[in-house]
Amino acid sequence: MERLLLGVSGHCLFTFLASLVLTQIFYLIQLGKMRSIDSFGDAINENLPAIVVALVISLFMTARSFLFNWREVAIQNEKLKTESMASRFASLKAQVNPHFLFNSLNVLSGLVYRDADLSARFIKKLSEVYRYVLDQQEQELVPIQEEMEFVESIVFLQQIRFGENLKVSMNIDEDASKMIAPLALQMLLENAIKHNVISAQSPLYIDINQEGEYLVVSNTLQPKTVMGESLGLGLENIRKRYGFLTNQTVEVLQDNGKFIVKLPIIEVE
Repeated sequence: MERLLLGVSGHCLFTFLASLVLTQIFYLIQLGKMRSIDSFGDAINENLPAIVVALVISLFMTARSFLFNWREVAIQNEKLKTESMASRFASLKAQVNPHFLFNSLNVLSGLVYRDADLSARFIKKLSEVYRYVLDQQEQELVPIQEEMEFVESIVFLQQIRFGENLKVSMNIDEDASKMIAPLALQMLLENAIKHNVISAQSPLYIDINQEGEYLVVSNTLQPKTVMGESLGLGLENIRKRYGFLTNQTVEVLQDNGKFIVKLPIIEVE
């Protein structure tokens, strides 16, 4: 508002001075002398039409500029919303993929003949995973505690599959005000399992810890000789989601034989 008032006032003042100067020049050319001005009020009254015209033009141009700026901001906001929705949908597709379901059902088919009770727990955890994914697909943020309960179900299913060859440790503070992007942890967990060797000779260690304002997921780096689909798209998806949610960046690095991803923790009042 201050900028609007200053702009309009400046425009009117400039018009008044320009009109005053042009009037004096006209009198000088026509009569050979400058015109005397009895008072400032008389000068205002004589140049009032020019000032009114300048005011109308200034208001019109300011309103036009405001309209264009507002439209540009609205388009940018809509674009960000669209990108966020597309990002969440891409993330959802990445999490509920046929390979995860196929592997889970394959494990279950062998498990039902060996341990009925464990099979029942496996089915319950699998249903909890899919229920959580469906419940959170429209959410931008979820409490860390809820996400960790979801991750525990994922870990349970994966450890039935890989046994002692998969080691996962989790050490997270339970604070309802601390939030993260939903399904991001599962994507990192699935990437670690997908792209690294897991065997009795080379167990895969995955650690999920909290370091200050970051949730840190690290795994031992033992890449498979034959790689599947690159994890670059998954990480880029996570970066875009966090780019929409916060100014903090997702950090990705390799250090001392470990692949490390740091997810910003977002606190809400």
